[in-house]
Amino acid sequence: MSRLEIVLICVSTISLAGNLGMFMWLRAALSRLVSFSDEMEDLRDMTGAFANHVSSVYNLETFYGDETLQGLMQHANSYKEQLDTFEYIYDLTEKEQIDESGSEEEASQEDQE
Repeated sequence: MSRLEIVLICVSTISLAGNLGMFMWLRAALSRLVSFSDEMEDLRDMTGAFANHVSSVYNLETFYGDETLQGLMQHANSYKEQLDTFEYIYDLTEKEQIDESGSEEEASQEDQE
């Protein structure tokens, strides 16, 4: 083997190892991003449910007009609106869920025919 072949084999081996390392790192990073996206979507849903609950309590005859509940309701709604600005993050997993459910619905429709 010539010296050039040895150098090329070493460079190829280093390049392959580097590419495998980058692939593993990228896969782990994407996994964390998807997990974060799911958690953000859950937080948004919980905040929306809380805002709806406070609103329904505020609209009860007993509590209607209570300034404390009104402030809490406004705070919950503004917090939910702020979370909605991060929609681009939790849209990452929402699209995957729609695709999966759409393909399941198509398969069940085909089975019925």
